[in-house]
Amino acid sequence: MSKRPLLWSCLGIAILGLLGGCEQRMAAGFAVGERAPSLPTKTLADVGGNFSKVTTYRQPDPRMYQYSVDQALLTGKPIVLEFATPGHCTNCDEQLQMLKAIMDKYQSKMIFIHIDEYENPQAYKAYQVMGDPWTFIIDKKGIVHFERAGRMLYGELDDAIKQTL
Repeated sequence: MSKRPLLWSCLGIAILGLLGGCEQRMAAGFAVGERAPSLPTKTLADVGGNFSKVTTYRQPDPRMYQYSVDQALLTGKPIVLEFATPGHCTNCDEQLQMLKAIMDKYQSKMIFIHIDEYENPQAYKAYQVMGDPWTFIIDKKGIVHFERAGRMLYGELDDAIKQTL
């Protein structure tokens, strides 16, 4: 019996696994405990209220586009920074739906920012993010306290936020 069909079958499955999803489970380019990169990102005010210029999300929440990363870091409030490009990623869409729900609980204590790769590619580069979605929680001193690649459940994010607050 030839081993070639098995080899090609395994190779095909591996390739489909790589191409089939939008998330990649990798570490970010910097470690938890390091200072978060500060950079200007587009806000809703910067684009005259036009959501299509800040996100590919079909149900955007204006609370996610009030601050640029550099502005948020100056407030002294913790930040949830969500990298997600729902225009091509179903997991990103689901992640943003969950994020809107958790914002209701914590919006007075933290800043929530959604970064879309199409509209803020420089942020993906600065944070060395590859794949979507990706969540960072930055403490009030501007230090990355938590980072996770992939979709999170409400309880997971809630626990991570509680540990930061």
